[in-house]
Order: sequence, then C-alpha cells, then structure tokens
Amino acid sequence: MSASTSQRLPSRGSPSTDLSDDYGYDGGDQVLAAWLQGLAPDPDLTVSRWADRHRRLTSVASAEPGAWRTDRTPYLRSIMDDLSPSSAVERVVFMKGAQLGGTEAGLNWLGYVIHHAPGPLLLVQPTVEGAKRVSKQRVDALIEASPDLAARVRDPRSRDSGNTVLMKEFPGGVLILTGANSAVGLRSMPVRYLFLDEVDGYPGDADGEGDPVALAIQRAATFLNRKILMVSTPTLKGFSRIEAAYLESDRRVFALPCDGCGERHQILWRDIRWPGGQIDEAAWHCPTCGTRHPEHRKPALLAAGAWQATASGDGRTAGYHLSSLYSPWVSWAEIAAEHAAAKEDPVRLKVWVNTKLAETWEERDGERLDADGLMLRRENWGTAVPAEVAVVTCGIDVQDDRLELEIVGWGRDEESWSLDTVVLWGDPAGSRVWDDLDTALSRRLSHATLPGGIGIDAACIDTGGHHTLAAYAFCRGKERRRIWAIKGMAGARPIWPRRPSRANKGKVNLFAIGVDAAKEAVYARLKVMPPGAGSCHFPLERDAAWFEQLTAERVRTRYVKGFPQRYWWKPDGRRNEALDTRVYAYAALHGLIAMGLSLNARVAALPVPQTKTTPSTPVVAIPASPRRRRAIASTYMQG
Repeated sequence: MSASTSQRLPSRGSPSTDLSDDYGYDGGDQVLAAWLQGLAPDPDLTVSRWADRHRRLTSVASAEPGAWRTDRTPYLRSIMDDLSPSSAVERVVFMKGAQLGGTEAGLNWLGYVIHHAPGPLLLVQPTVEGAKRVSKQRVDALIEASPDLAARVRDPRSRDSGNTVLMKEFPGGVLILTGANSAVGLRSMPVRYLFLDEVDGYPGDADGEGDPVALAIQRAATFLNRKILMVSTPTLKGFSRIEAAYLESDRRVFALPCDGCGERHQILWRDIRWPGGQIDEAAWHCPTCGTRHPEHRKPALLAAGAWQATASGDGRTAGYHLSSLYSPWVSWAEIAAEHAAAKEDPVRLKVWVNTKLAETWEERDGERLDADGLMLRRENWGTAVPAEVAVVTCGIDVQDDRLELEIVGWGRDEESWSLDTVVLWGDPAGSRVWDDLDTALSRRLSHATLPGGIGIDAACIDTGGHHTLAAYAFCRGKERRRIWAIKGMAGARPIWPRRPSRANKGKVNLFAIGVDAAKEAVYARLKVMPPGAGSCHFPLERDAAWFEQLTAERVRTRYVKGFPQRYWWKPDGRRNEALDTRVYAYAALHGLIAMGLSLNARVAALPVPQTKTTPSTPVVAIPASPRRRRAIASTYMQG
C-alpha cells in the first residue's frame, strides 16, 4: 500500500458509503472498503467516554430520558472500560442486583462496537422470545436515538436492509441476537464479541447439545482479541453460573470512603440500620467507626467510590459484584421495607436476596418435608370459608379413571387455606365426569363474612398427561371464566408464562407453567408455621394419605455433560396428586396476578372485622388407608 493511501485510511467506525465517496469506489468496491477499514487500528476511546458523547436514552427504554451520564452510575465506568479494546481484560463478569443499569452498560458496549470497533457480535438472552423482546424494546431504541448508530444500521423498512429482529448488519460487522434455548443460534457463526445477559436464567442444556454458555463461548474461541461480557442476578448456590464465573475472577467490590474515619468499605446489608421502627431513616453505618451516612449522601459516596480486587483470579477475568444497596434509583429505606415484608416468607425472601443483595440462595438438596408434622397443624375453622380468604382457585389433575381437585383459598401475602379436596370418579373419555367438574367449578362457597358466599376465581386443568383431547374440549370456550388449560414444564421458567400457545391439537390457549418453580414455592411455604405471610392452613378432616402425597417429591441433583441440574424426584409407587393439584391451584393464582389482580387489595376490601383463624388443638395423625379414595363432598361443595 502506498504512503498516500495509508494516510487517507478512514477511522475504524466510518461507514462504507464514506469510503466510496473518498476513493471513487462503486458498489462493487464495498468489499475492498471493508478490508481497508479492518486495517485501521481500534480507536483510543473507552466505552464510557463513547457513551457520554453519543448515547441517548429514550422514554421508551429509560425512566431518565436524555443524554447518558456515567457520573450518574460511577460504578459502571470500570465495567464499561474493561470492555474497551485498550483493556487487556478478556472476560467481564457482573454479578448484580436489580436497578443498577447493568443492561444499559452492555448496550453502551454494543453501540461502541457498531460505531468504533466493528466485528461480529452475539447477544444471548435466556430464550429466543426474550431476545426478540430485547431487540424491539432496547436495541432498536439504542440505534434510533443515536444518529451515529442510525447512520450505520439501515432502516428495517428498507429493502434488503440487513436489519431484522434478530440480526443487525453494520459496516464491518453484524449483531446476532438469540436465545440460550436455541442450539442453532448459539453455533451460528464465529464472533469476536459475546454478550451473555441473565445467564442464571439459561436452561441447563440447549437442544441436547450441552451447556449454552459453553456453546456460546466456543463461538469466540478463534478471536485472539475477543471480549466476553456476562451479566446476571444470581439464583441458587451451587447452580449459579454468574457466581461460578465471579469466583474465578479477581472478585472486585465497590468500596466507599467513610465520612468519619475515611476508611473504604463495601456496603453490606448488616451495616444498614435505622432507629427502632423508623425504616424511613435507614442509613449506612461505617463498620469501623459507626459514622451514620444518610440517604442523601449516597451520590457523593458513589462518586468517591472505587473498585477493589479481593482475589488474584485467572488474570484474564475481571469480576464485579454489586448489590442494589448502591442503586441511585432505590433508597435504603425502600430495600429495608421490602425486607420487612418478605422476611417471614421464604419464597419472597429468596427473591429479595437474589435481586437486592445480589447473593445466591442456599437450599439443602434432597430435603423431604415431614407429613406427620404437617398433620399436627390441622385446624378446625368450621363449615364456612375463613374470613381472611379473598380469592379462591382450583387445581385439577386428570387421571385415567377420575379427576382430582384441590380448592385453595388465598389471603394477604399468599397465606393459604386448603378448603377442600374432591375426587370425581368417572372415565374422562366420556362427558359425565366433565359435567360434574363444570358443576363443581360453578358453585359458590359459604364465606364467614360475605353474605353471598365466594366463587372459584380461576382454575387450572393439567392437559399434559391423560385424556389430553378431552381436557382441551372442556377448556374450550371457558377462558372468560378463567378456566385455563395448562401443561407443566420442568426447568428454569416462570410459574406463569407471558403468553399462551395455540400450537396444540385442541387449538386452545395452552399455558406452559413452570412446575419446578411452583413446587419450590409450595415446599418453602409448607415450612412456614401459620399464621402469617405464605403459611399454609389445613382442615381437621384431612387424612394422612393426602399429606403423604403432598410431600411425596424431593429435589435431587444430576450431572448432564458435567454440569449440575436440579430435578424433582418421586420414589416409585408413591402418589403425588395432592402436590400436583396444589401446584396447579398456585399457578391459577399467578394467572390472576398476571391479569392484574392485587391479592392484598382484594383482602383489604373484605368486610370487617377480619379475625385470624385460631388453630385447633393438635390431633393425633391418622394412619394412611390402603383403600381406594372416594369422592369428598364437603359442606362447601354442597352449597
């Protein structure tokens, strides 16, 4: 190459159209133009400085639209700059809490790559549907709001634009979006840049081809100058990918200087304190000298903070751990109030620990509940639904010769009452048993404070096992009554899906529920002693066989291609219909919540006074009977 030509090389981020103008190339010379761009060195510009100059936030994707300011979240500066070409770091791991701007930092990196250091880039979300949602809501907003990016990524409405939901072409590179549940997407092409978002939400196996994180990282193996970003809130101890990656790193924490003694410390939950009962005055106290730092000091403390490594690591991975106690958008008082509301409910407390403290939740593997112990908690609340119950749901399990139901009442903070269990004998291939079910779901139950009684608000019917087509036929046309066809799905997925699927033979809205998450919630609540948030109440007449079914399963660990996976195991010969129907009734509650139900608001609207049910004297456990169970027709179901 001549000296005159080398002097005229464009910067790395210049569009190919500019090269055509400079050198007189026609359309056929774009390949040469891209090659010339590749010869130019990466710019001496960090990601954080690029974001401060070029990033614009829109009201569609941000609560604070306008120009990006790294000073607003100074803890993100080092994370973004380690993603710059000038940094020797190969992998950045960010184990974080909620509302810290972690995804926005990753989007800043995407914008920097498109503008200044183009190359093939892969963004992985837990699912393909999630990748599509991020593309439409976040990536498109990033590009459209920044003129420098919009000039490089064509309008998706133009012909052959190279801009689709899951692919964004730009001069010198391409952005591919995919889900961790798609092995095809994970092995589609070699990439220089890899953004793994919410890795703890990834499935254990991608289409039978192995761990999705390992598959994705293999895509970057051929690039010596690769960059990998892993971001997630942690989940279970021993199963958290983000925690495992963080432990391999130099384990950095963000230390703030004390206003009193000047020593630097990480903000820990144990150092957030407030005067007796006055949560609104929650403040951070220095663990060395005890100096109190009120909420209004947080911005200044963050500005003076610095990351400190606490381990040597592997030399190539920079690990960052940050809890929501550092968030500019969430106060210490709000986090303390959330803890006060969740501390008695293990399901909600687990979420709080994961999302607010950015710490893993530890559960004992193989633990089994004591059925006899649960029987001793039976209560006598009379023939009417207890006064605290505001919502009623039903779970239905379909067997070869019967339908089994549990009717569950729900009160404040998901406190529950097992109102009734019913067995409807009959062949589900015929119509009679379904007519009996329709009648059962239409009845109103006598209520302690509601003169007109209370009806069943929602019901979930399992269609994934026996007599699937008959279950579809029953559910068809009943969605307005909130009678939902469901199919239980194992693995890491939410209890209630974002939307149903109609890809089934019955052409009904089929809801794929996360049974693993639901079982974990049910088992956690069974350990809570009533009364109180999340606790479970059982009637005096409930027999031992039912409690044996409710506690039949336990969590075990197996290793698939070297990676641990948790699964629910049932001993051979044990029945578990009671657990299944409770899971389905709990899923129905989540379906109502997804429709906008506020359970606590419904409780508050109940007639007063609301008195807690007083547990009866503990009774002696009744031995399980080997005889066939018969239908139970309680006073509730008799109307």
